[in-house]
Amino acid sequence: MFKTALKFIIYDKPKSIGALAGTILSVFLIGQQAGIFIFLTNAMSAYVRNNPDYIWVVDEKTTNANALATLDIRVGKELESIEGVVKAYPIVLASGSAKFANGKSSGITLVGTQYPEFAGWPRSVATVSPEVMLRDGAVVTDYFDQDALGDVEIGDYFEFNGKKVFVAGNTKGFRTFGGVVGFTTIDRARYLGNVSRNKASAYLVRWDPAVPQEQVIHFINREINGIRAWKAADFERQTVITVLASSGIAISFGTLIVFALIVGFVIIGLTLYSAAVDRIRDYGTLKAIGATNGYITRLIVTQAVLFAILGFVLGFALVNGFKQGVAQAGTLFEFPIWLELAFFGITLTIALFGSLFAVRRITSLEPSAVFRG
Repeated sequence: MFKTALKFIIYDKPKSIGALAGTILSVFLIGQQAGIFIFLTNAMSAYVRNNPDYIWVVDEKTTNANALATLDIRVGKELESIEGVVKAYPIVLASGSAKFANGKSSGITLVGTQYPEFAGWPRSVATVSPEVMLRDGAVVTDYFDQDALGDVEIGDYFEFNGKKVFVAGNTKGFRTFGGVVGFTTIDRARYLGNVSRNKASAYLVRWDPAVPQEQVIHFINREINGIRAWKAADFERQTVITVLASSGIAISFGTLIVFALIVGFVIIGLTLYSAAVDRIRDYGTLKAIGATNGYITRLIVTQAVLFAILGFVLGFALVNGFKQGVAQAGTLFEFPIWLELAFFGITLTIALFGSLFAVRRITSLEPSAVFRG
């Protein structure tokens, strides 16, 4: 069966190339759009995703980590009185405008973190120790934001809200949905962003491992009014849901992925159908010498599976090339293994459904028809 299917594919090279090209195009479009969507959803939840080891405490109405309302500093003391809470660390998000030596300007959000824990510091993407922020005027920016930040390099000075600061180091890949982000100490963030010393944007709570996290969250939400404690994974998920619900991103990317599915289905289906019609005498001869409709179906389906496997391998190689290319500009994403398997399953489904056009045409053929005229 396999050899016969391969001979059919090799014999009609132009149509085989067309079916393969359709599969590759479909895989590439789906993988490309899925990759960008993953990058965007990661950016939406970057603050929480880079600090998953804490309980997040925010204003009770807040469901988006990119839009944090301020909390009274006394909340920190209240949190530390709750059973199971070891320490509550405040963070401050201070927004402002930066001006650079080359004349450029940019909006920046500075995340202020507290010594010595530096809760809120993105350890997984940092290229320096957070202690560099203890130097007077030090801020840490992201390597991929250099162009937006006037091409500043480590050691360069610039103005933030009219006050002089310098780049003490870089993160590499801390991308948020709200724009350019930097890091500094909590006191400096308050000073630079004109944030009251009596306010914090959120608290990151470290809890006693002997007390279940869910129980600590329950105690906090029960005992303190006006705030809400979240498990990091839940707050990350809710942030993504909130942003997607308030924007057209999900619909936009969903439409493009559906379009890619249709492209693959139509190209493969029409190509296989056209190839079957062109070789209708060959299939008719097979039926005339005893081949059953089941055999013909398996022959056509085998061809579709071969197109799916080869198309997936080549298409996903292009997707990986695209991923490496955009990574140079800071668009970083990774496909989980389950999604890669889903890509292959989708590719196989497209090919199999596309082959139904040819199967229906050939199985309805009367063997004697090929010998008439």
